[in-house]
Amino acid sequence: MTSIHAAKAFLPDGWHDDVRLTLENGRIDKVETGVAADQIDQQLAFVIPGLSNAHSHAFQRALAGHTEQRSPANRDSFWTWREQMYELAGAVDAAALTAIARQAYCEMLTSGYTSVAEFHYLHRDPLQPDVEDAMLQALLDAANDSGIRLTYVPVLYERAGFDDPHPADHQRNFAMKADEFLALHARAVQKLDGSVSVGIGAHSLRAVSREALTEIAAAASALSVPLHLHIAEQQREVDQCMAAYGRRPVRWLLENFDVDDNWCLVHATHMDVEEVETLARCGAVVALCPSTEANLGDGLFPLHAFLKERGRIAIGSDSHISINPFEELRWLEYGQRLASMSRNVVSLRDSHVGRELFVRALEGGAKACGQSVAGLQAGAPADLVVLSDDDPMLAGHDDTSRLDALVFSGYPVPIERVMVNGDWRVVDAQHVRRDFARGEYSTAIASIKERR
Repeated sequence: MTSIHAAKAFLPDGWHDDVRLTLENGRIDKVETGVAADQIDQQLAFVIPGLSNAHSHAFQRALAGHTEQRSPANRDSFWTWREQMYELAGAVDAAALTAIARQAYCEMLTSGYTSVAEFHYLHRDPLQPDVEDAMLQALLDAANDSGIRLTYVPVLYERAGFDDPHPADHQRNFAMKADEFLALHARAVQKLDGSVSVGIGAHSLRAVSREALTEIAAAASALSVPLHLHIAEQQREVDQCMAAYGRRPVRWLLENFDVDDNWCLVHATHMDVEEVETLARCGAVVALCPSTEANLGDGLFPLHAFLKERGRIAIGSDSHISINPFEELRWLEYGQRLASMSRNVVSLRDSHVGRELFVRALEGGAKACGQSVAGLQAGAPADLVVLSDDDPMLAGHDDTSRLDALVFSGYPVPIERVMVNGDWRVVDAQHVRRDFARGEYSTAIASIKERR
């Protein structure tokens, strides 16, 4: 048993002074407020709960900064970026994936993420395609080395597009049939033995047939695990879905499936008014990745309208253009400000935008990662983020605006320590495995460069 005393802690009902957290077996066993520190307590300043990264493609960390050159055709888009991503995917073997994911996860922890939903479709090692589950093991090793709380979301990728039932050549390392995929999922559940959460993913409506989506949705429902799906990310996808199904993607999904709070829809950028309202009311979480969505030119999610209908959101770093939850939240609000030419747009439940964004991301992210309890409360994971109490970013801020400062006062956020599952993974603002992770990452990048 471990006891921690925080001068201030952000609990589900707000900031409290003199908070003791009693930890046992990696979870919060008891929360007391207004109590004096005891000699056995580890004494800390400001403590907030860690956030969940609801959408990650870990291998794409190696792509950041490598796709920013204008092509000769002068027609760059998500779809031209995708070709560059496929080229990278074809060069990432299990050893490289371990190193890349480890580095990404260390960066996540240092920035205040304590959980990640890894949306994973690199199912085969391109150098050893017959070695079963090598890429799964790579992610597990990376999560274990870094200490992040992993929700493994294996992803079904079945076809090249709505009108092409077969995968393209550059998709073959991750393409599967539904029965192969469910067998992989079953092996993962057995292999992990409860130590890591396991969800189910379908890449997108264009990449998965209706029949296959029906099959894996039934499996997710039976297992009560989150079902993650890219949807309506690009206008071209909307147009293709209209041509194939006669419906926009979100509308078609809502008409043909019982979408509920077990679903996590990623991006959902392009929706009409009716889709926004219906999706919000069904309880599904929408995972938003503002830095990636901006980088790829996806468009802006209709956030204000969605939240007005009591919609649920989470955030993710997706392609890892940025790995910083507070930056994602800032981008999210700033996009709405630019679109509406106004300020403080996301202030529906709380007049303080930073606080509201943080709480919504905390709640929605936990749900997307399959966690039943979020925040600093009894029964929740012992995942803590400790802030420096003397950093200039927080000077002059009280309980009303402290979270506003974290979201809107710039980078770096003054994070001193991060705990996951009762273990300190970040100490003195550095991940305990930082130097090792950086060295292995550099070696992996060099090997990939040789193969590309």
